[in-house]
Amino acid sequence: MQFDDDAGLDTSEVQDVRGSRIPGGRATVGGGVAGLIALLLGLFFGVGPDQLGLSSGDEEPRASASSLAQVQQTCRSGRDANTEEDCRVVAVVNSVQDFWAQEFERTGGTYTRSPTVFFSERVGTACGTATSAVGPFYCPGDRKVYLDLGFFDELRTKFGAGGGPFAQAYVVAHEYGHHVQDLTGTLDRSQDGRTGANSNAVRVELQADCYAGVWAHHATTTKDESTGRPLITSLTEADIQDGMDAAAAVGDDRIQERFQGRVTPESWTHGSAAQRQQWFHQGYRTGETARCDTFR
Repeated sequence: MQFDDDAGLDTSEVQDVRGSRIPGGRATVGGGVAGLIALLLGLFFGVGPDQLGLSSGDEEPRASASSLAQVQQTCRSGRDANTEEDCRVVAVVNSVQDFWAQEFERTGGTYTRSPTVFFSERVGTACGTATSAVGPFYCPGDRKVYLDLGFFDELRTKFGAGGGPFAQAYVVAHEYGHHVQDLTGTLDRSQDGRTGANSNAVRVELQADCYAGVWAHHATTTKDESTGRPLITSLTEADIQDGMDAAAAVGDDRIQERFQGRVTPESWTHGSAAQRQQWFHQGYRTGETARCDTFR
């Protein structure tokens, strides 16, 4: 995956609160059974930490002036995105949101941009307080994506994914798929608290995978608003395979087999490895959001 060296990055779409402390936060999801349960339920769940039995505190994260300044100074162009992980995530956020803004406009709608919050260890949100153990998530309460960049290492070391820049892009695009679901009312209509292979929870996640694939299909043709040229200039089949590999690594069956030693479909919240790959590929192959109806 390559970015246009001369394109400018919009760092206003990222809030960096790494290193800040959340006063009064009560959630401490760590190792052991409690941490494992939260991780299994929370990974890419797409709703706030309040759904996971964590703290109901609503402390808003405050961006650190020093960390924000660092991102703003470091992540100025596509050239920076080609060399720095933080900047690559900023660039992916820009590309994903440019695509959805243009897609909503094409279909007569209005897209509301959502910032991604970089955090470390613990973060307060409108959905409650969460730790990094929950994994990346989207909070409908404040319409923000939350991401501890350390998760990308865990995706390889803990979950067995091959890694690569596009594996990271898949994670970001999946979370913005939840934002699209929020804007269209799908999240609100589907949150019934049930789990299982045929549950709405699984259907929501698979649709977000499909939406990530739709963005990937259009990534190299989505024009950056500032330059009129695509921000992403190259996306190879090897990149797509990295995304497929990441999708499989976070399938419920893979996670349960790895951490529980057995597969229990009745507790699934995300779908199997095969299903996640199937729906990501469906979006990538067709490039059509209408082909992402996982609720049929």
